[in-house]
Amino acid sequence: MKSAERVPEPSLVGNFAGPVTRLTAFVIDSAVSGTSLAVIVAAMSAVIELVARRDIDAADAPPAVGSIVLLVWLFLYYYVSWSAAGKTVGMAMLGLRVVRRDGSPLDHRHALLRTLAFPFSFLFFGLGFIGIVLGREHRAFHDVIGDTTVVYDWDA
Repeated sequence: MKSAERVPEPSLVGNFAGPVTRLTAFVIDSAVSGTSLAVIVAAMSAVIELVARRDIDAADAPPAVGSIVLLVWLFLYYYVSWSAAGKTVGMAMLGLRVVRRDGSPLDHRHALLRTLAFPFSFLFFGLGFIGIVLGREHRAFHDVIGDTTVVYDWDA
């Protein structure tokens, strides 16, 4: 009986995702995260109304509370998606995956760094995204900080 030969894992480096695909995934993720947050807030309001037996309107909350809830939700949406699966819903729909720059799977530490740096890519009129358009590896500021890259996943 022959011993099983070890098949090398395919490298994900070199199949870098382009700017249009990444932008489309971001638009999908914005819709998914916004809709899911609205559903969660509505469900929580309904439960609180049942328990407290009085009407509650989430729009009555101070704007700072809404902003904090939104920021925490977006952090969790991206961090959990990237650390657990290496992709968000939008990325999965378009066949994209976040990997470490060397092609290895994304770990929790690099997902955290990428998630924390992601908002800074939007500063100064989105200057942090210029690398996606002009760079050979299509890496944004948050990719550089997180030592990650986004690749097409279906041919890996």
